[in-house]
Amino acid sequence: MSWVSSQSRRRSSPAWAAVRRAAARVAGRDSALRQADWLLLCTVLALTLLGTLMIWSATQPMLLQQGANPHGFLMKQLLNIALGLILMLVVGSLDPRQLRLFAPIVYGLSCLGLLAVLTPLGSIVNGARSWISIGAGFQVEPSEFAKLSVIVISAMLLSGLRPGEKRPGSKAVGLTLGMAAVPILLVAAEPDLGVMIVLVLLVVGLIALSGVRLRWLAGMVAVSALAITAVAKLHLLKAYQLSRLTSFINPSADPRGTGYSAAQAKIAIGSGGLHGTGLFHSPMIAGSFVPEQHTDFIFAVVGNELGFTGSLIVIGLLALLLVCALRISARAEDQFGMLVAAGIAIWFAVQAFVNIGMTVGIMPVTGLPLPFVSYGGSAMFADMIAVGLLQSVRRPRNVFAS
Repeated sequence: MSWVSSQSRRRSSPAWAAVRRAAARVAGRDSALRQADWLLLCTVLALTLLGTLMIWSATQPMLLQQGANPHGFLMKQLLNIALGLILMLVVGSLDPRQLRLFAPIVYGLSCLGLLAVLTPLGSIVNGARSWISIGAGFQVEPSEFAKLSVIVISAMLLSGLRPGEKRPGSKAVGLTLGMAAVPILLVAAEPDLGVMIVLVLLVVGLIALSGVRLRWLAGMVAVSALAITAVAKLHLLKAYQLSRLTSFINPSADPRGTGYSAAQAKIAIGSGGLHGTGLFHSPMIAGSFVPEQHTDFIFAVVGNELGFTGSLIVIGLLALLLVCALRISARAEDQFGMLVAAGIAIWFAVQAFVNIGMTVGIMPVTGLPLPFVSYGGSAMFADMIAVGLLQSVRRPRNVFAS
């Protein structure tokens, strides 16, 4: 009898009641988990699994040579994925109306992070002051979260149509350009050319999709052309950025210097053949002949160890990810959700194209990671938050919710 009564008291306790309510919310018919886009989730999990295997294979020989834990990068990436999934679930459980409310906060925090990078708190890596060290070997890259902030703040401004308006007016477009200019200029000051390109294309793409008049698009194209001309004429590019562009235009100019990374990446992909050398069986990857092979040039590891077949699988999964994002955008209940989902699709498409393109030699080296595949905590967190945004936009809105 005492055992039964203790069990009854335990089940009637406030903690047990809270657990039951949480379980009901998770498993209920209207829960975020039940309404999730499982094709999108499976695609993301498949990409992260492949990426983790590639990171493990790319870093284990190097760590063994250094006498360090051969599974160090593997364990860190698994931790990054676990934390990223938690962030995805939290963001995915939000109502789109809450996303609107949080947009200015996300934008403000992102700009503060970009400002902090330019102070002594920032660390210089590969010629750019893009990182903030937080101890224990971990770093934060605020520019990754700047992509999210530009998407949500632009979507909020461009979707705030007044009664009678069918498209954003000049005030909304001007305010969007002004707000987006702040993180773009801060990223340019680091300087991080790759992220700056992504942010510019995000803003232009979102404004175009919002339904603005054609004169705005023509004006933005003209301003972009003038900006590119000014950068070239005034010699605003850093020396290492200019050398990357030079090596892209003329790969044979400095094959052992600035053109070394791109040349080795192409050799790695070409030597992989149809089926690759196999995981952990590539002398080229084990010898670390490809610089940054676990981050920027992770696709070279895929092409070398998994061959043309594995490369097609990664590209196919990325294409499926974009299809899921575009489908969510097309079915969104309002313009805010449509623009958020479309912005994420633009982000992933541009970044995947640039990353794979620089690996195979059709784009200059810019240092952009491959979404969900490259090693990195900040990139993984931002990517997972983006997936959470897609899940939130996809869920039907409950108009009777308080």
